[in-house]
Amino acid sequence: VWNDTGVGGVGGSVLGLFEVQVGRSPDAVAVVSGGVGLTYAELDAAANRWARFLVGQGVGAESVVGLCLPGGVQMVTAMLGVWKAGAVYLPVDAGLPVERIAFMLADSRAVLLLGAGEVVGDLPVGRVRVVDVDGALTVMQLEGLSGEGMVGRPGLLPGQAAYVMYTSGSTGRPKGVAVTHGGLVNYVGSVPGRLGWGGVGERYGLLQSPVTDLGNTVVFAALASGGELHMLGADVALDAEAVAGYLAAEGIGHVKAVPSHLAALSSVVGVERVLPSGSLVLGGEAASVGWLREVVDAGVCEVFNHYGPTETTIGVLTGSLGGGLLGEGGVVPLGGPVANTRVFVLDEWLRPVPAGVTGELYVAGVQLARGYVGNGPLTAERFVACPYPLGGAGGERMYRTGDRVRWTVDGQLVFAGRADDQVKVRGFRIEPGEVEVVLLGHPDITQAVVVAREDTPDNRRLVAYVVAVDGEPLEGQRVREFVAGRLPEYMVPAVVVVLDALPLTGNGKVDRKALPAPELAASGGFRRAPANAREEALCTAFAQVLGVESVGMDDDFFTLGG
Repeated sequence: VWNDTGVGGVGGSVLGLFEVQVGRSPDAVAVVSGGVGLTYAELDAAANRWARFLVGQGVGAESVVGLCLPGGVQMVTAMLGVWKAGAVYLPVDAGLPVERIAFMLADSRAVLLLGAGEVVGDLPVGRVRVVDVDGALTVMQLEGLSGEGMVGRPGLLPGQAAYVMYTSGSTGRPKGVAVTHGGLVNYVGSVPGRLGWGGVGERYGLLQSPVTDLGNTVVFAALASGGELHMLGADVALDAEAVAGYLAAEGIGHVKAVPSHLAALSSVVGVERVLPSGSLVLGGEAASVGWLREVVDAGVCEVFNHYGPTETTIGVLTGSLGGGLLGEGGVVPLGGPVANTRVFVLDEWLRPVPAGVTGELYVAGVQLARGYVGNGPLTAERFVACPYPLGGAGGERMYRTGDRVRWTVDGQLVFAGRADDQVKVRGFRIEPGEVEVVLLGHPDITQAVVVAREDTPDNRRLVAYVVAVDGEPLEGQRVREFVAGRLPEYMVPAVVVVLDALPLTGNGKVDRKALPAPELAASGGFRRAPANAREEALCTAFAQVLGVESVGMDDDFFTLGG
């Protein structure tokens, strides 16, 4: 058992911490996106107008408001406005399939959806009222509202929900995690200090959308501490030269990123150019020890690992990767618990296991989410009674993460795989069962199994194995297109393998170890050959990375498994 109570009683909210910064430094820059910046006072006034607008629309305490907005200033303003109205925000990615968006809105019982003008017309809103934030009427109404603070506004309680975030579900049904204000303020109050964050005026770079936990880390840490939040946007975040140039030009001190994302950028411009000047926080997936060693050895900034499922409010374990922790043959430690958090490594009878023995990781403390929206049985299954309550008092819960870990002899926690079938690919948590349910909805598929494979080092991809109905011809690319219309891009298998039958074990279960390695074929048809030395070099490099014999000029890198 590892316990940390480094911060006192939990109270208040991140919104309250932000409003303190408004009073202290109203003219300091709060957020910058696409060349547009707002001071703390301007951001607060804009959020107050949104709060008044939402209250006028009938939004109140614990109402769920969907936010389908670009990941810039507009999104941050709306998030704060929802909180000021006492409500809960639901981030909605406009790039998701319409069926998934419709499910999220219905399942969360959202009462209103704020959407940007270019996507509002395509949203499957059903009974949910939609507000076009760019519409002339909405803009006029907002301009007519006061930006002053709302007198008599009830405070946000620790147990109230702050946001609902949907994650992949093993039954084929996504699950909405309700995160509380108490858990969020504990996170912001304890984690940034561990990472060297928190100084007034510090500059934070956001490479992800605020619709993810990865994005939330930087957004809340910056606004609660008087920092300057720089939201780079998708067009910049995927361009290595653009990211390197922005970090240098704007003097960005702190960044949180998915290892595979940063590794891809560093492969283009070098490790040193994609690192911030102060600290780098890595999370969302396991990272290659070799690449991490390059990052640490660059000596540009401090490097931290950060771990935590959505159900534990962004992250509950964090630790520095310096000090020789990445020596030859070393492992990447998950880190130690944040304040007011306890972690247990238990066996199947919920008994603590000794160092070196693998067990399942459980988390207890104030950062546990309230549970899954509208799903009491699943909440009871994952948020279980804690047999080791703090102070001996009963009633404490702990979250069963499903992650297998072990203690090292020097007291570090090391990841050792999943207790269930859940996998992580490119930083995204995926339940293969959800993808299998969609595949089985294809009219010509009778059986389907989805696994994450790493047939070449550091190249993990989702592979689907399917069996056709009565030998019907199936084309892998058409199957991928079918899935892409129903699931987010990161859940679409990189490869679809059509089999005559799935291999079975002696007891009739699918023998996953016997599933054949996929043969990465070209994208089909006539293959245009390289026309010059540069194109030949690129095709050769792609073939080496993908582990295929050859690549044509028109072949799709991602279709081939990249």
